[in-house]
Amino acid sequence: MEYLTAAETAERLGVKRETVYAYASRGLLTSVRGAQRRGSRFAQDEVEALAARGRESGEPSGTVERIRTRITLVADGGPWFRGVAVPALAGSSDLEHVAALLWEVPGRVPFDADPDLLAPARAVLAAAPAGARATDRFRLAVAAVAAADPLRADARPGAVVATASSLLGTVVTALAGDPGAAGEPRGAVGAGPGEESGPGAEPVLAGSDRADLAERLLPALVREPDRVPAPATAGHVRAALVLLADHGLASSTVAARVAASTLADVHAVVSAGLGALDGPRHGLVSGLAYRFLADALDDPPGALAQRLRAGERVPGFGHSVYRGTDPRATVLLDRLRADPAADRVVACVDAVVAGMDRGGDGPAANVDLALAALMHAHDLRPDAGELLFACARTVGWVAHAREEYAEPGPRFRPTGVYTGPRPGSTSEASTTTLSV
Repeated sequence: MEYLTAAETAERLGVKRETVYAYASRGLLTSVRGAQRRGSRFAQDEVEALAARGRESGEPSGTVERIRTRITLVADGGPWFRGVAVPALAGSSDLEHVAALLWEVPGRVPFDADPDLLAPARAVLAAAPAGARATDRFRLAVAAVAAADPLRADARPGAVVATASSLLGTVVTALAGDPGAAGEPRGAVGAGPGEESGPGAEPVLAGSDRADLAERLLPALVREPDRVPAPATAGHVRAALVLLADHGLASSTVAARVAASTLADVHAVVSAGLGALDGPRHGLVSGLAYRFLADALDDPPGALAQRLRAGERVPGFGHSVYRGTDPRATVLLDRLRADPAADRVVACVDAVVAGMDRGGDGPAANVDLALAALMHAHDLRPDAGELLFACARTVGWVAHAREEYAEPGPRFRPTGVYTGPRPGSTSEASTTTLSV
């Protein structure tokens, strides 16, 4: 058995040595007197168990838990962007307005593409493998824009907004291709928020000056780029972008803030966020939920039963923050319920949700399930949800970067918890002779 000195135990628990002895007097730790060492020693297993109990208590344990932010409140009934309810924004706004709200600038953020940056972004995408995922292409385009922007290190608030607006607009334009390259636009899309929509309304062309980011992104989302999207598709995509723009201190946002704390430029901050987003426990879940719904469309109970029998997690259910249904999922699914094109998919989702809630204590649907339903209902790419997440959350990452740039110096330097063999111990690892 490994033992720690009082000083080592205090360091491991993050307390003073006096507190360690107090723990021992209360029976929380067992002290052992060494035959050849002065002072008390404590069994490492007991120390680790006590440390784990401290973590489970929910007490803040480091810089991340103490981040103070004015951007997003995440709680049941929310989230809220700077005090504004996000579910309401999703029905009345677009990403341009939400970016202005999160970045604290007036009006709308235009997300205009920069012609000087667009060429290298398109060149990189043209060289990408044919089977590259949408988020892989997004990451490549971000890197290309960064390499072509000599002034990207300017961290002044106004410069950050200009850089981020140009970055996202350029990347989306590059991903969507050139609508006019073949002499005709790719197609008309739904009206933007507040615009007239109906048989007599003038169509908004993807890639035109009037199109918002949701409309410009559509060609990169649809399974068949030459197909004209249904009129409702742009509205659903617009709402999804608003809902996904930020969600507090999610893993990718913490990664982005860590990068920003070193004064890394906007492109590096977004790249850090993309790295953390690109995992099956975060930004890739919508794709997993898409594949699950593909199996469930013809036989919802059968597909669910197969997952449960295999002991597999059902993607698109449960959230670490919300006790009930993810409010973002409610907004998207309610939109789909009013959309005749989504009738079959919504019926499948309802059947799966009912099956998961058998007994009344199952996990509730989250936004990844709603994204998967949108992808099926409107024939979007299987990885369209991941791309929506990346585009939208870029706005949130930049908001957090602006907040982090105002903090004093790099502050994310955890001390870590070393659990390996101690110097001078008699463990097998410490007695092994290394040959060079």
